[in-house]
Amino acid sequence: MIQFPKPTVEQFFRTYDISDFTVRDDEKQLIFSSNLNGKVNLWAMDLPTLFPYLFAHYDQSTSFLKVDPLNRYVLAGFDQDGDENHQIYAMPIEGGLPQPLITGNPEEKYYYAHLSEDGKRLYYMTSEGNPSFLNAHVRNLEDRSDTLLNEGAKSTTYLEAVSEDEQAFVFTQSLANTYVLAFVKVGDETHYLTPNPEKVHVAFDSVFVDDSSIYFLTDYDSDFVYLARFDVEEKAFSEVLKVENESMQSMKWNKEQKVFYFYTEKGVTDLLYRFEPETEKLEQIPTPVDIIDKIQVTKAGNLYLLGTSATKPHNIFQWQGDSDWKPLTDNRVLGLTEEDMVDPEEVNFNSYDGLEIEALLFKPKPENDNGHTIFWPHGGPQYAERKQFRSMFQCFLNRGYTIFAPNFRGSTGYGSAFVKMVEQDWGEGPRLDCIAAIEWLFDNKVAEREKLFLVGGSYGGYMALLLHGRHPEYFKAVVDIFGVSNLFTFVESVPPHWKPIMERWLGDPERDKERFTKDSPVTYLDGMEKPMLVIQGAKDPRVVKEESDQIVAKLKEKGRDVEYLVLDDEGHGFSKKENEIKVYSAMLDFLEKHQG
Repeated sequence: MIQFPKPTVEQFFRTYDISDFTVRDDEKQLIFSSNLNGKVNLWAMDLPTLFPYLFAHYDQSTSFLKVDPLNRYVLAGFDQDGDENHQIYAMPIEGGLPQPLITGNPEEKYYYAHLSEDGKRLYYMTSEGNPSFLNAHVRNLEDRSDTLLNEGAKSTTYLEAVSEDEQAFVFTQSLANTYVLAFVKVGDETHYLTPNPEKVHVAFDSVFVDDSSIYFLTDYDSDFVYLARFDVEEKAFSEVLKVENESMQSMKWNKEQKVFYFYTEKGVTDLLYRFEPETEKLEQIPTPVDIIDKIQVTKAGNLYLLGTSATKPHNIFQWQGDSDWKPLTDNRVLGLTEEDMVDPEEVNFNSYDGLEIEALLFKPKPENDNGHTIFWPHGGPQYAERKQFRSMFQCFLNRGYTIFAPNFRGSTGYGSAFVKMVEQDWGEGPRLDCIAAIEWLFDNKVAEREKLFLVGGSYGGYMALLLHGRHPEYFKAVVDIFGVSNLFTFVESVPPHWKPIMERWLGDPERDKERFTKDSPVTYLDGMEKPMLVIQGAKDPRVVKEESDQIVAKLKEKGRDVEYLVLDDEGHGFSKKENEIKVYSAMLDFLEKHQG
């Protein structure tokens, strides 16, 4: 019989990504953003036909998609090679080449906020004239007049919701990832949606149910995010709905049926709900995925969902209320089935101070096991490793690597107090959680002490560098993907609209000089004695190229074994398929070279 080789790296990474979608209200067309042809473009399907066709060609990542309510045009945000300077473009409803609509200096940002019901007025945020705090504008699309609506001050400010009569506006002010205030502005009056703005909490995802009722999500006086209401006329805040030990993440309002749909984050999975505020009826809706990226509800009440699971790539599904979920896309791994993928085990362990930590343990199939383990600290840091599909994980598992991903303190999904534990403590508590995780691997005979690799990206890259410098005895070799190497240079190089949150998130470099020094990987160059592969996008606006340049240069001066791969046309991630294949092929070659 014919014998076929093991799956190649390319097979796993030929899986395409679906990053966003939108559906016309008449449900005749679905538009989605995907790298289906190797670079990110817009694709569409004329429902109920499920054959995708190229809708708009631009070869760049999108930040939003919006169809004109009267089906005359489509709006989208595009950046340039991952620089995250998103600007607003328009396309005819039939598709075509995106035309600049709200753009300007390529170094500035223009974020979509809201489109009026008649599609004539576009509300947006821009860094132009106010790079740290952002300004809100409204553009009349008929006469092209532009009006300044609000000037951000003291913290980065976003326009989040507009009332139907366009007389009331909800803004959010970001003081930190865990401290986001929301206020409503009506004429010259401004009112916070929560009772005490001095109390650290978040408020977001606001929606006007009518001109005087704002529903929104918040963790005010709570460890988990819940649904709340603000009465504009009475200036009154009230709790509406809590789901025990789950944090609401995103909600959509169907005004025709007077129903909310929302999903919650619970540890490593998401749950979907339907809620009727008038009757207070709450219903959980089973989903075909573990992680939900986006939901959209149409006027007819049909629900569309973009989601993924550890063994299933991103796909879009439709639910019509009284039927099973219908898959609208069929994104899969080339030549492999879901049964060929690995679903992780959910494990728990106690850290150095008794704090319980959840982790995902991916074990390769016995016939593939090479005896080596990859320790993966996730990015963020206020993020989590969850049961989502990663081509990298499934590819490396197929090559025989065990993968262990702990959700150390600071991770999302375990309550607000847990998330805040990483603030102004990037390098102590989370690092010791990682050491406890590694010792758990050894104690439970999951990994051998001489066969452990360390791989991380973004904050995970920072943690990989820090663990390497302070605890090199644990690892055979290390891969750093756009990781922060020096907290002093990092805090000065972040995008301007990040700077208002840096003090609470990371600290002050002058006041906290001792801690910044202690927690900077560059402090521990002498300990970085194991072989390293460093990967960096040249246009990364979050962790700029100089963060990797400096650590590589200093280690090479010391004669260390360091390989450096720079991608000239990428930012904080890999949007182009050929680059993705190149990166992970290099990682696999590097790990294989250092197995012995």
